[in-house]
Amino acid sequence: MTVYEKSRAFIYRSARPVDLAVFRHAFENAPAEDIIAALAAYRNPDGGFGHGLEADNFNPLSTPMGVWKATEYIREAGGLDPSHPIIKGILHYLESGDGFDAERSQWANVVPSNNDVPCAIWWKCPEDGGEFKYNPTAALAGFIVRYAEKGSEIYRKGVRLVTEAAEWYLREAPIEQHIARCFITMYDDCKAAGVMPFDGDALLKALDEVVEKSVCRDPARWWEYLPRPSAFIKSRQSRFFRADLEDICLAECRFIRDNQNPDGSFYVPWTWCNDYNEWHVAENWCKAIIAIDNLRFLREFSPE
Repeated sequence: MTVYEKSRAFIYRSARPVDLAVFRHAFENAPAEDIIAALAAYRNPDGGFGHGLEADNFNPLSTPMGVWKATEYIREAGGLDPSHPIIKGILHYLESGDGFDAERSQWANVVPSNNDVPCAIWWKCPEDGGEFKYNPTAALAGFIVRYAEKGSEIYRKGVRLVTEAAEWYLREAPIEQHIARCFITMYDDCKAAGVMPFDGDALLKALDEVVEKSVCRDPARWWEYLPRPSAFIKSRQSRFFRADLEDICLAECRFIRDNQNPDGSFYVPWTWCNDYNEWHVAENWCKAIIAIDNLRFLREFSPE
């Protein structure tokens, strides 16, 4: 069996319905609507998302990170009409102020209710509320700018937040992959909306520099929880791809092929760092997500 065939079998056995829908849409021409239908199962009456949509956090309640994860699946589906109930629900949740710290003018990365459920140690909420570094605020604010009705109160809030976020990033430019991804998403959503209330060229330049410094180019270290090229480069059309990166992308393809598990899955380079048995369930979900990402990268850079 090929790498693809082995991973496909694993994904069909082990992936959650929402991730299987992503795989089938990406590789088997299944409709994007299947992703949205599966995503709806994680939705709460307040319009937010929980129930373990973020695979390493089993919190059933709506959280800012759960909502951010939902927006990523919407992106997988190619977006939705602003009138769609899921979009309206997310905007309602974001407008409600749940999980929003007015003093910091950001949504919380972790929330106290996480402490009551099985989750990875990094999702536990410390007494001071944790760090606020625009993850997920930048991405959520960009979503608002893209989907909210122009002139509405929530839209004005979104414009203010993306402006503040861009100013912060241009000033701080932290070398951290998750924060960078949030800002890439924010830029893309503002561009899609035709609204750029900040210096977009300067933000892209800052992101280019952060990505350049973030990506680990040592294959011997790719077992660690470090961003490989595929963390930012999804195709040769990616804004972060350059001709001189071809060799390192091909090296990652070899790494993927050489390190597939016999069952078709791939190693998860993290663990929950606690005693929750639910980690073993989440690990399988994460293996399926990683397999989908790896197959996409192989298809783009080294198809069989």
